[in-house]
Amino acid sequence: MSYISNLAIIEDGAVIGENVEVGAFATIGSEVELQDGVKVYEGAQVKGKTTVGKNTQIHSYAVVGNIPQDVSYKGETGELIIGEKNIIREFVTINLPTLKQDKKTVIGDNNYIMAYCHIAHDCILGNNIILANNATLAGHVEIGDYTVIGGLTPIHQFVKIGESVMIGGASALSQDIPPYCLAEGNRAKIKGLNLVGLRRRFERSDVDALKKAYIQLFRSNKALKEIADELFHTSDNDKVKNLCNFIINTKRGIPFERV
Repeated sequence: MSYISNLAIIEDGAVIGENVEVGAFATIGSEVELQDGVKVYEGAQVKGKTTVGKNTQIHSYAVVGNIPQDVSYKGETGELIIGEKNIIREFVTINLPTLKQDKKTVIGDNNYIMAYCHIAHDCILGNNIILANNATLAGHVEIGDYTVIGGLTPIHQFVKIGESVMIGGASALSQDIPPYCLAEGNRAKIKGLNLVGLRRRFERSDVDALKKAYIQLFRSNKALKEIADELFHTSDNDKVKNLCNFIINTKRGIPFERV
């Protein structure tokens, strides 16, 4: 059975699933769909053409589905899709997309988005991601599965971050970070592999293969993309290939220093 506070505002047209909870002074817009088990806490707002997946929590005073913060925005209608079992904490803002590319802002499943984070228009987030407090994503940012973004970290528009990446707190990121890496600093640079995260999820053989590939890629005098192309065609490890493919296709460049 759903619980809707008599002090909540539910606009006509909103679709409310089963076992949904909406707290006092929360606002649910006319184009919103709250799927089964969603909880929207006191004072939160869910607006625009927004779908919230099953068992997701939107905590107090978060604003989800508001218009994009883009000076070229002219009132176009895009869609925000939020997956299942996400936790969106207090004062988080997640914006609708512009219509410049795919017309969607997408949040995957099982993500933990801590207080005061901002996810701008057209961002694409995978699954099992953690954004610590005050992490801020500009427009068109893409983040892969199992990545952790430290608190107080801004990420420049159009940056891509691969899966299983760790970005240290209070970093400032303006270039792409390949899968499986650890980066930190202002401006952030790659410091090594995210070994703690990798050892939790991958077989030792995969971690060893990535360690060997990392040395070849980032401690050689050859051009990075040249080495990545060679490794991509010679390695038989899928994760190494994934790492190399990301480097080959980067458009913003990879921030690192030779040692």
